[in-house]
Amino acid sequence: MKGTERKTKTGFVVSSKMDKTVVVAVERRLRHPIYGKVVRRTPHFYAHDDKNQCGDGDLVRIAETRPLSKLKRWRVVEIVKKAE
Repeated sequence: MKGTERKTKTGFVVSSKMDKTVVVAVERRLRHPIYGKVVRRTPHFYAHDDKNQCGDGDLVRIAETRPLSKLKRWRVVEIVKKAE
């Protein structure tokens, strides 16, 4: 497994109320297999924010990591854009 890239996703922080944890919503659009309509899927990921610097509405990049708790399997790599 040496040299394998970790999965990364980009999404918006929807909750930063927990200590050192943020909830990131990653929107993806896909075409319905039968009807052809573009539908949005928005899974939520719990990510580790070690310095508590993310706020609601921030655009962040998260990367896969080892399990940190029951729900956290991602960590915040960078804040792409701060919310206004």
